[in-house]
Amino acid sequence: MTLSEIAEGLEVTVGQRDRGVAVADDTETPLAERLREHAEDLPCTPEATATLVDAYTAGRSVGDAAADAGVAPMTAAKALHRCGVSGVCPLAPTRRGIVRDWLDGRIARSEAVALTGGDDADFALATYVETHDPVPAVADVVGAKLAGSSPLGSGLGADDPLGDALGSSDDLR
Repeated sequence: MTLSEIAEGLEVTVGQRDRGVAVADDTETPLAERLREHAEDLPCTPEATATLVDAYTAGRSVGDAAADAGVAPMTAAKALHRCGVSGVCPLAPTRRGIVRDWLDGRIARSEAVALTGGDDADFALATYVETHDPVPAVADVVGAKLAGSSPLGSGLGADDPLGDALGSSDDLR
């Protein structure tokens, strides 16, 4: 059997997604300004969202980032999720499946809350995550900002948890 006989009748059903040309955003436009055109898609102001992103990606907790931005922790988690920041959903993937089962009407809410751990706040946030996707344009803006941010461990100030963990390049000899 030849290769052409093996390939006879095969067809491509899925195409490759064109992601365009990779671009480095080196503008000095503040994140809050870049978020303004997407303000209606965010659960808080662009300024508060920028503060949340900066604080959370610097290693602060969602609660601490929320305090810095002057918003409720639940609002902070929602905003970070809409920005495409990972790690804000309080439930593991299998427990998120229970939330999806409730959303699809397969189980009662009380049963779903009990199966996920019985915490109403976590259940509410997981429901938000399941029903609201990150906003692609906002995630791109935040991703571009994070790609140009300082290296891990620098610029965290007096609370720097990695202060002595990361040495200088002179320590590599």
